[in-house]
Amino acid sequence: MRRSWMSAAVVASGWAAIAPMPARAGDAPVSRWLGSAGVVSDYLFRGLSQTDRRPAVQAGVEFDHAGGGYVGGWGSNVSWLADASTSTAPISSSVELDLYAGWRGDAGGGWSWDAGLYRYQYPGSYPRGSTRPHTTEGYAALAWKSVSLKYSYAFTDLFGYAGSRHSGYLDLSWSREFAPGWLLNAHVGHQHVANVPGTSYSDWKLGVTRNFGSGWSLALGYCDTDARRAAYTNARGHYLGGATAVLSVARSF
Repeated sequence: MRRSWMSAAVVASGWAAIAPMPARAGDAPVSRWLGSAGVVSDYLFRGLSQTDRRPAVQAGVEFDHAGGGYVGGWGSNVSWLADASTSTAPISSSVELDLYAGWRGDAGGGWSWDAGLYRYQYPGSYPRGSTRPHTTEGYAALAWKSVSLKYSYAFTDLFGYAGSRHSGYLDLSWSREFAPGWLLNAHVGHQHVANVPGTSYSDWKLGVTRNFGSGWSLALGYCDTDARRAAYTNARGHYLGGATAVLSVARSF
């Protein structure tokens, strides 16, 4: 397969969901602003490093309407685009800025649902004639208690691969509090990249999170993928889908 300048890290960006604060029993739904900010030792998205195994600073804000609708934005530093560039096809982009909007609700009996649109933007300069990495996905999720299943569908080319429209990502996640303030979480996902042979892959994660007072949290996760080295090695020769541990510190407000 002929490798494009995007082949170093086609699936590149972060899910910017800001978890809503749990309501107390008997509380009526209220409209509110939520936010989060933090630092991660390595920005992983769908198992792939977006910062070439270097740290990232991230922040987001979301408005939740009492009726279930929400809208938000999120940002992080990234390096995967610049790391994939060459002297003949230079790329200048170091920031990811995302916008999203959706609707979520409680179906009763421990069931809940969520659906919306997500737009990934990468400001910068790109080689003339190249496929831009900006991506729009629709998503739908169904959860029962601590287990959730989510599917994301690309309405555009997926993160810069020409002809990859209609790609999809399936995400199965689970979390459980095993002691006051301690959460165990696990995830497995599969990224299908349409019409680009050798680039689809699966990823998985096992982690633990410690929640402190005043919105602070500390998380440690072990992540791995079966992504092919030929497709996900950047121009520096670094494989972005290998097993790694990620440490993060964040505060929600």
